[in-house]
Amino acid sequence: MFNADQVHSLGFPRAVAALRGALAGGLDPEREPPRIPINTGTGEILVMPSADGKTAGVKLVTIAPGNPSRGLPRIHGVYVLFDAETLVPRAVLDGAALTALRTPAVSALGVDLVTPPGAHRLVVFGTGPQARGHVEALRAIRPIDEVRVVGRDPAKAAAFAESLDASAAGAEAVADADIVVCCTTARRPLFPGALLAPEAVVVAVGSHEPEAREADDETVSRGGVLVESRAAALREAGDVIQAIDAGAIDAGALVIYADLVRDSVPARPRFIKTVGMGWEDLVIATAVVEAAA
Repeated sequence: MFNADQVHSLGFPRAVAALRGALAGGLDPEREPPRIPINTGTGEILVMPSADGKTAGVKLVTIAPGNPSRGLPRIHGVYVLFDAETLVPRAVLDGAALTALRTPAVSALGVDLVTPPGAHRLVVFGTGPQARGHVEALRAIRPIDEVRVVGRDPAKAAAFAESLDASAAGAEAVADADIVVCCTTARRPLFPGALLAPEAVVVAVGSHEPEAREADDETVSRGGVLVESRAAALREAGDVIQAIDAGAIDAGALVIYADLVRDSVPARPRFIKTVGMGWEDLVIATAVVEAAA
């Protein structure tokens, strides 16, 4: 089994390159099967399958909201990679580590597609593994020299920020940020969109539930929306679904990663919403295994 260290050894630059290469090569996220949620009463198990011409795989990931109070990680999981032709198992990977690598890499690709090369001021909401991963991933693709962390617990936010050579701040820090990343379990918007600078790019990754959102309608509607897949966003992205329901944006105006990678549209959206998809896990898992071969 590829443990967490072996999964993360791929690094964010190679992970981003693998995702970009898959989309440039013709992978169509709109054809992906939806994730299958299984409610266990204390949380949920998510089943996320995917396949291409070379490999196939499935991730089983568990989300237990009560785990942090037990001193346990909120997310656990396992990924099984198969040869696509013979369906012989090729590898088993730590699923939580794969998610922790994949999600920031997807965000970093989106940021690379829509932000100026000189973007350098980053604000991160959250103090968990995803927040840490996003700081590392964005530092890999932009000259980030100022990071401010916003968290519910000031002491925890300060300690987390110190570990990243960053500083703790309040939500008002978004006012002069080039990039804002939301990595929380929030059910309601984290800040008013009116605070944002005109060219700031906001990334929201904290939820795949239609009822939850991290960004308000103004944030979502202010400059276009970039999503992994229109079908997935309309099914799971609460920030997008609620903005559409409120009449703030039109479903037909969503821009997808594949179009920007292939330069088929001129749009450069300023709101990025991802929910996590099976094809992303497959691409990154394959890259991890091939890099180790």
